[in-house]
Amino acid sequence: MEEPHLHKLFIGKVQRVGKENAENPLERQWETGIFKGETKGPIWLNKTGFIGDEVGDKKNHGGMEKAVFCYPIKHYTYWQEKYDHEDLVMGGMGENFAVLEMDEFSVCIGDTYKVGDAVIQVSQPRQPCWRPARRFQILDLALQIQNTGRTGWYFRVLEEGNVKADSPIDLVERPYPQWTVQAANEVMHFYKDDLRLADELASCELLAENWVKRLRKRLRGQESGIDRRVFGPNKE
Repeated sequence: MEEPHLHKLFIGKVQRVGKENAENPLERQWETGIFKGETKGPIWLNKTGFIGDEVGDKKNHGGMEKAVFCYPIKHYTYWQEKYDHEDLVMGGMGENFAVLEMDEFSVCIGDTYKVGDAVIQVSQPRQPCWRPARRFQILDLALQIQNTGRTGWYFRVLEEGNVKADSPIDLVERPYPQWTVQAANEVMHFYKDDLRLADELASCELLAENWVKRLRKRLRGQESGIDRRVFGPNKE
């Protein structure tokens, strides 16, 4: 079996795209950092992300718990077959890392990896929002990403350093082998009535704080709906 590998590295600036007064919400103007370009590096990775990389919505994206977004390359085969969209290729989901030999079933919350000169740690699965849907003009794409489990995940940065494409991703520590990204996704999105599982996942000390807060809200019976996240301004 091949070892986990950073195949391509992507960074990008915030762009304004779309039509200002478009009738179709999916075609309206918006600002986003989802359009990223391939870079060979080495690029310096600090606590909040790569130098030269930007996010359009700083309230919901970026920061220390979402410093690096990682997406498995193999998922693009599924999306291309489903939608036949020429832009659904590596980098299309706005990822920084396009990886081989890693997926939601083999990566766990709290996994610590050495890549290049940096040390990174899995903080949370990605909760898909309306932005990929806007990019690809597919209204329910966020729901499709969520429901298929092809979400990708985020890393926090434990040790800053230079990172470049075509680097091995070496596992250093796995404190929570029971909490794969897939398992965490299932608790969050499919087993909403199982409060025992919600409590167990919320007790994972290396799970990102925003995930813990949402699970705690569920335990108090205060969980909100997902329409604002998955459809946002794309649906009127």
